[in-house]
Amino acid sequence: MDKLNLTLTAVKNLRANVRQCFEHLADGTDGEGVDESRNKFVYDFQDRFGAINSQLREVEQLINGLQVPPTAYHLGNTTFLAQETSQDRQALYPQLVNSYKWIDKVHDHSFLAFNNLNQNTLRRSYNYCSQKRQRLPFSSFNNDPDHIEKLLSEINHPPHTFYKVFRPFGSNAVAMVTISNVLKAAIVFKGVLIEWVTIKGYDEQLDHEDLWAESRYEVFRKVQEHAHSAMLHFFSPTLPDLAVKSYVTWLNSHIKLFLEPCKRCSKYIANGLPPTWRDLRTLEPFHEECRNS
Repeated sequence: MDKLNLTLTAVKNLRANVRQCFEHLADGTDGEGVDESRNKFVYDFQDRFGAINSQLREVEQLINGLQVPPTAYHLGNTTFLAQETSQDRQALYPQLVNSYKWIDKVHDHSFLAFNNLNQNTLRRSYNYCSQKRQRLPFSSFNNDPDHIEKLLSEINHPPHTFYKVFRPFGSNAVAMVTISNVLKAAIVFKGVLIEWVTIKGYDEQLDHEDLWAESRYEVFRKVQEHAHSAMLHFFSPTLPDLAVKSYVTWLNSHIKLFLEPCKRCSKYIANGLPPTWRDLRTLEPFHEECRNS
């Protein structure tokens, strides 16, 4: 099996180099300094062609070194698929291979997610203390009933931005934010701490019965994902008022969601979406693909 894997790897490298050689031929010369450019192009092609010849000889040597196995390779229960005579069932094997690769990839991603979640010590709702210390009351839950309204009124919000606070869950408030004709947001509080955020389009219904339903538009579902990331970033149990003001200021920066280009690529649309990410410090717009590049 090791020799077979080595041979298959050599064949794969040979195919890649051949493809690169043809791409080099298709690109041609750059047209500047005709003689010099042509000579450089010929020398590059000769180097690539020589590398392909050497790899071809290597592949031939590896193939000649292979031996016919005395028995068929053990493929488990998949060997029974070769006995099928129906045309509909003969295509099961490639589908089975693709399914196996997909499951293997899901297993790897799940393992990485498990390790990352175990390392995450962030707790948004409660103040965890050592067992040797007496738990102190968390003042972020005990506030004036009108504290959220006062807090939102102190924020410098852009024009055509409105806040409406109601309490469908008793003392805990829900702030309905309407940002111009762009989007609506529902911010669920527990005391002064932000527990959940729902983002929807301006033309979508958003009330206390739809707090947990996602938007039917992909762009606002993406904005909601970023809003949850920003919610964790601005979380501060020691300065909850500042955390709320900073978060709402970040949320208000989406007023030009469809009007501002990406600061990285200067494009308005990428992969069918506008710049949905706002920098947490500068509030500049970025596409999701451009913010980490």
